[in-house]
Amino acid sequence: MNKSGIALATFVAMALLTQTAVAQQDRKVSIRFAAVIGDQPFTCGNSYEGIGTTASKVTPSDFRFYVSGVELIDAAGKAVPVKLDQDERWQHRDVALLDFENRTGPCLTGTQETRDIVAGTVPAGTYRGLRFTLGVPFELNHADATIAPSPLNLTSLFWNWQAGYKFLRVDLSTKGRPQDIKPGDMPRFGDRAASNRLGFAIHLGSTMCAAEGTNKAPANCGNPNRPTIEFSSFDPEKDVVLADLKSVLEGVDVDTNQAESPAGCMSTPTDGDCNPLLRNFGLVFAGQPAQQKFFRVKK
Repeated sequence: MNKSGIALATFVAMALLTQTAVAQQDRKVSIRFAAVIGDQPFTCGNSYEGIGTTASKVTPSDFRFYVSGVELIDAAGKAVPVKLDQDERWQHRDVALLDFENRTGPCLTGTQETRDIVAGTVPAGTYRGLRFTLGVPFELNHADATIAPSPLNLTSLFWNWQAGYKFLRVDLSTKGRPQDIKPGDMPRFGDRAASNRLGFAIHLGSTMCAAEGTNKAPANCGNPNRPTIEFSSFDPEKDVVLADLKSVLEGVDVDTNQAESPAGCMSTPTDGDCNPLLRNFGLVFAGQPAQQKFFRVKK
């Protein structure tokens, strides 16, 4: 073998060794989520009793949310980012969509496909905790959703350029706030009369985003409304993150709506229907402290 042949063989061997080393250092993870109402799983068309201050009977018709900045906490307490699989469907950059509705029964505003995992890669190691953000990062939150890559192309989860995405969308038909929605129904931003057809809506997103118009991106938002969730004890191989609608509605009257306000809570800082709801997501509201109640870990 001449010198050039030896050099080529050495290069190929080193490349293979590097690939093998990288493969050994990486670990695939699938962080599982589940949507529940108390101790019952969420299912489109099912009704659930004993919700909120009026112990109302509710029928959810949507249950979707975005998470981002997902990290595992290693044995030394260091947060290690999960490099999300770029599947061109559920995950883009560091954002993932969790979707529990399947467009059956009253779930008329969503899609047939569902998703209950965040999939990605971390360096090999031992992990004991989990941290993530509920929401879409600012740099991805204020653009044209109609040309955005999936999963940021769902206009049913988008207000406008100025306000950005609904980080979470849950719509409820309740005893006092019945729904009147049709397939694909999507009330325009600010259309209070149309929003009333949603019953009691929970749309979490950024507010006080000053911009020249609703089709303009803001420089910042006064209320980012992106709670960071952290669990000090979480085994990614066994545990499941539960998103509990009953817990987040503790202290909330889902049967009435504040006059002259959008249906339910659409994150408006002057909407009394958002208190204590937003605080139950872990967000300070009206200067009052927050305690996250939406997520918990099932061992």
